[in-house]
Amino acid sequence: MWWSWWCWTTLGETVGFCVPAAAGAAAGDASTALAWSLLPAAGLAEGALLGAAQARVLRRVLPAVRPRRWIAATAGAACVAWLLGLLLPLLAVRVPSAPAVAVPAAVVGAALLLSLGCAQWWVLRGQVPRAHRWIVATAAAWLAGLAVFCAVAMPLWHPGQSAVLIAGIGALAGLLMAATVAAVTGAALLRLLDRPADASAVDQRPAPPHTSPPRTS
Repeated sequence: MWWSWWCWTTLGETVGFCVPAAAGAAAGDASTALAWSLLPAAGLAEGALLGAAQARVLRRVLPAVRPRRWIAATAGAACVAWLLGLLLPLLAVRVPSAPAVAVPAAVVGAALLLSLGCAQWWVLRGQVPRAHRWIVATAAAWLAGLAVFCAVAMPLWHPGQSAVLIAGIGALAGLLMAATVAAVTGAALLRLLDRPADASAVDQRPAPPHTSPPRTS
């Protein structure tokens, strides 16, 4: 199941990430109002593609989870995450001092990381025990994925590069980000679905009373 989740989540996020990446390139020299309308809409499409890919696995391991609800929750959370992502640089511009911007930036950043997990938890709750752990696991997965993206893309991007090279670097970093998120969330899903076969899980029904074999004449 982990391998299936990893493949589909990596594929869904890699393809989905191309939509906001293209929207960001298109809105690079545009007005702020255009960027605030394009990127959240692109995030909605990204989340829908990611949610649809993950739902292919979930419908086999958790049949009670409705794919449409999972896709809608993921798409909505991705839209909110992009809105919060646009808010971070706006805070840096509007608030002059670094100490003053630290607290609101931390709050916005935490909300961004928790948004997807909270939305998907709303669908998972009642279907698996300790479903709230999915929120923390998903936040950790995206924190690791974004760290991988920055570690790959930032050193390779330089002023004056061609649009094709910039897009290629972004695609590579996006693929590695998606693979990281898929690996961490896949491991978390396995733990949520785990049913340990320890002594407490063994059938504790009393053994039938001992009966002696029938005597033969």
